[in-house]
Amino acid sequence: MSPEIKGQTNGAGASGTQEVRLTVSSSPHVRCNESISKIMWSVVAALVPAAAFGVYYFGMNALINIIVSIVSAVVFEYLWEKLLHKKITIKDGSAVITGLLLAMCVSPLLPWWMCIVGSFLAIVVCKQSMGGLGYNLFNPAHVGRAGLMVSWPVAMTTWTQVNGTVVDGVAGATPLNVLKHGGHDALLQLFGGDPATMYQSLFFGFRNGSMGETSTVLLVLGGLFLIYKGYVKWQAPVVMIATVGIMMWIFGGVTLGTGLFSGDPLFHMMAGGLIIGAFFMSTDMVTAPITLKGQIIFALGAGLITVLIRLLGGYPEGVCYSILLMNAVTPLIDRLVKPRIFGSVKAKGAN
Repeated sequence: MSPEIKGQTNGAGASGTQEVRLTVSSSPHVRCNESISKIMWSVVAALVPAAAFGVYYFGMNALINIIVSIVSAVVFEYLWEKLLHKKITIKDGSAVITGLLLAMCVSPLLPWWMCIVGSFLAIVVCKQSMGGLGYNLFNPAHVGRAGLMVSWPVAMTTWTQVNGTVVDGVAGATPLNVLKHGGHDALLQLFGGDPATMYQSLFFGFRNGSMGETSTVLLVLGGLFLIYKGYVKWQAPVVMIATVGIMMWIFGGVTLGTGLFSGDPLFHMMAGGLIIGAFFMSTDMVTAPITLKGQIIFALGAGLITVLIRLLGGYPEGVCYSILLMNAVTPLIDRLVKPRIFGSVKAKGAN
């Protein structure tokens, strides 16, 4: 509100009245140069190097899936907002991020029309039906991926070699799939029997999987860029990655018959979609908790669920479902760690 305050002012030998406008508004009173659009396009820029490597490694079909996913996501958002006479927000970059993340979380060999279905699930079913940006409870890209996974599991788990030919069996599987179904020896055979070659391939990205599973170094660099810009707090991705590494070191060897404290933490931290999930999904400003304490709880829970699925579940990977499950309890986490208002006193008997 803006009430007018009138007071007497005395000039040099004269007196008069002067209107003073006092503008009162609620907190916060913080000004910055950031905007939703700037943040969203910065996240897109952080993902570009890893996406470009995926196109280089997997070939033209990966590029087609990226283009189709992004374009269809933007079109679905535009059509929804146009039909419902809402403000058109396709320039803010949020739909572009959803399409790009979706393409990076599916098989590079996925038929292009399935990418359109995934974008529809992500944008229309998950995001816009809940009210649009800022109101969706679940991460849209992961909802799209989960929908595709339960609908076309074979297409979602068909991978390619660097020469662009589909290979059945162990040679065409992801490292996590080989470890789960073939054991550690089969995993080493996938990389010529040399552990150093395995770690090098995981680090630089020369292995099967989605584009979000391949180049660990480029995904980490993108995540560090977001931390540098202040869009992501480092604690959340570090906690999620460290939780998976430590728990798989403790329990990862049990399923292989080698006992406790014999798992390979380095492999599990670089394998699968853990890096892209930790830096780009668990830190989503809309679907993650607001406070730092809440984000750490979220990351810890996502890491533990990922470990449970990898060890006991039917899927070799669990990052997607772990983040979606933690999205569901984000409101509860926010409520539990809600900071107390400065100067307030907790009432007796209050929870």
